[in-house]
Amino acid sequence: MRDLGLYIHIPWCIKKCPYCDFNSHAVNAETPEKQYIETLLKDLEQDLQLLKESRVISSIFIGGGTPSLFSANSFDTLLTGISKLIPLKDNLEITLEANPGTFESQKFADYRSVGINRLSIGIQSFNNQHLKELGRVHSAEEAIAAVEIAHQAGFDNFNLDLMFGLPSQSNAEMLNDVQTAIKLQPSHISFYQLTLEPNTYFHKFPPRLPESDQIYAGQIQSQETLADAGYIQYEISAYAKNNSKSQHNLNYWQFGDYLGIGAGAHGKLSLSQPGNIVRTIKHKSPEQYLKDYQAISNTIAAEDLPLEYVMNQLRLKGGFKIQAYEQRTGLDISTLQAGLSDCLKQGLLVQEDDLYLCSDKGWNFLDHILEKFMP
Repeated sequence: MRDLGLYIHIPWCIKKCPYCDFNSHAVNAETPEKQYIETLLKDLEQDLQLLKESRVISSIFIGGGTPSLFSANSFDTLLTGISKLIPLKDNLEITLEANPGTFESQKFADYRSVGINRLSIGIQSFNNQHLKELGRVHSAEEAIAAVEIAHQAGFDNFNLDLMFGLPSQSNAEMLNDVQTAIKLQPSHISFYQLTLEPNTYFHKFPPRLPESDQIYAGQIQSQETLADAGYIQYEISAYAKNNSKSQHNLNYWQFGDYLGIGAGAHGKLSLSQPGNIVRTIKHKSPEQYLKDYQAISNTIAAEDLPLEYVMNQLRLKGGFKIQAYEQRTGLDISTLQAGLSDCLKQGLLVQEDDLYLCSDKGWNFLDHILEKFMP
């Protein structure tokens, strides 16, 4: 049975951050936790009817919002229900996103006991002034305490999220965030630049950010520090130690299939290739979703598949092989040849037998590469 990822979206959080463009909603009253878990299982059961063959869930990622607002009992009910609907791969990675403001020792020990074996902790910064500017509800001290709780609860595989290029952030402060994270011994670090996304408060009222040359210099220094500490960059913003790569995200970047359940969740399924590769989405409003969890499906046009594929795959340091492209899309490599040829001539890509990967130049100008594959 072919592997299949499962993404589960929990849309509530304590407070909406000004930079956040995810489908998240500040909690104004008690969340309908029990009803939402029941709806997630109904949603999954309905989505499984889309499949044309037997599949096995190879990874589960519970994102948000702030999923750690929900109880371990709720996730136990959810994971047990999922296992009754579709087979789960042995020792699959089950990730839960968590924010430091929701950490309690017993709660996270209970998460571990119900089968959640990986955390992704939204630190963003260890500088209290920057946390305040980002609208975060936790302090630097609470962030460090949260990581200690994760260790105590038995999590030896967890990610720390860090942002850089923050308002008024110096390169020394950027580096200090990275050094502090390394000392806390996570298996994985996500290190990505603050961007002012549409439909966010920061986009409407932009903060003053450091100059791009300054940010780039600090980024390079921080990346060298990560590498010296054994964190290998395998994706644009992902660094893993001891090969602890995010299995769910790897499947996503490699154009694998995954189901998406929950308010605003996205999925991607290869029902047939290349003519019926579809993306699914659920209603964004939690209230609407609880009433109607029907998936809205859109087929990816065959002429869009080359761009869709390289947009994900070239985020990875390892690039892609011709065989992988043909397997994932159902298209012949000739559909990529014009774009590959241009990129090779301009030094944006490097070819090693049947492997294509970004050059150092291409890694810094990925948008230029993607332009070559637009229909």
